[in-house]
Amino acid sequence: MAAGGFCKLPNGSVVVALNLPGLGPAGGTEGGTGVRVLVLAQNRARALTRLRNLGLRAIYLRGNAAPPTPDEITAVLHHPDGLIWRTAPDSGVLVTELWHPIRALLRGSAVARP
Repeated sequence: MAAGGFCKLPNGSVVVALNLPGLGPAGGTEGGTGVRVLVLAQNRARALTRLRNLGLRAIYLRGNAAPPTPDEITAVLHHPDGLIWRTAPDSGVLVTELWHPIRALLRGSAVARP
């Protein structure tokens, strides 16, 4: 199950953050590394629907164990698509990688699009 969380913004929209293990560029470790995905939407259900419509079918958000940080919220608010990703941090190690648009993840992975 993917760890994740959400944060409700003052304007009513929601930022959802999910750590998805085993989904990432295959150039890293065997089977790909995990990624952290951020989605900006009107509510949690719409955020998950946006991911499911891209082909990530088994995405669920249970609880609020890993909510987005203020830096992550700023990153997704300033991205035109409102849907970004980067390699998930391992055991709390600070990541200096820039955020990528979701198209870069789907192009480089084996996610089947209908």
